[in-house]
Amino acid sequence: MSEPAGKATDATLLIENLDYETDAGLAARAAIGLVVLATDYTIEAEWRDVFGVLDGVALYHSRIANEDHITPATLRAMEPRMIDSARLITPDTPLDVIAYGCTSASMAIGEDRVLANLREAQPEAAGTTPITAAFAAFAAFGARRIGVLTPYPADVNRIVSDYITARGYQVPVFGSFNCDRDTVVSRITPDSIARGVRELLRHAAVDAIFVSCTSVRLLDACAELEAELGLPLTSSNHAMAWHALRLAGIDDSLGDFGSLYARPLAST
Repeated sequence: MSEPAGKATDATLLIENLDYETDAGLAARAAIGLVVLATDYTIEAEWRDVFGVLDGVALYHSRIANEDHITPATLRAMEPRMIDSARLITPDTPLDVIAYGCTSASMAIGEDRVLANLREAQPEAAGTTPITAAFAAFAAFGARRIGVLTPYPADVNRIVSDYITARGYQVPVFGSFNCDRDTVVSRITPDSIARGVRELLRHAAVDAIFVSCTSVRLLDACAELEAELGLPLTSSNHAMAWHALRLAGIDDSLGDFGSLYARPLAST
């Protein structure tokens, strides 16, 4: 006798409670969290380039709402959203390090306030920001005279210049593309950035170059450009990825990314 149409002829065998084992997971060596701006199309890609060569180091990120228009006011407006965004990252598992991915906002708001917000969200994690990492990079380089290149408009550039010099560094030359849209900054070509760096060096002697903004695409070209220029070079993404690794106790030398990645944190 035939079965009615649509009725299964074979029962499904359900096998439950299979044996399994666990290991340390993807973050066997370190778990690093990153808060990314909604308008940032660069930092995740650049950080994956670094983290992808390290077994056992996992990157987890969340996004924070922000305005595409870059002004001191729009940068400061992110602070009330920061804690909730940081809490979204592995909420039930502690991170080793958490990073906030906006250079200019870290200065407009202030590192201390940003890091305090990160601690509230992820109390067991060490914290960093792009400018915190840049200062750590300058110390690792032994650099005091810093050439600075940014994509920002003038009112944001004043915040950046004043913040760096207030820490005791000299800024003999400061260049800018004067762009006030984050989504445009992410499309500035690495060749344009390199030309901007070379232009700075035509006007002043410096110990190192810092290219500010996590939307800037420079990490993959850092080592080659550094070799051409004959002096240390770093960017927001470049410095903060290195700093996050060092804070997490990852001391691997990754010289293909430039001289910074062969250096430890400077002694304090």
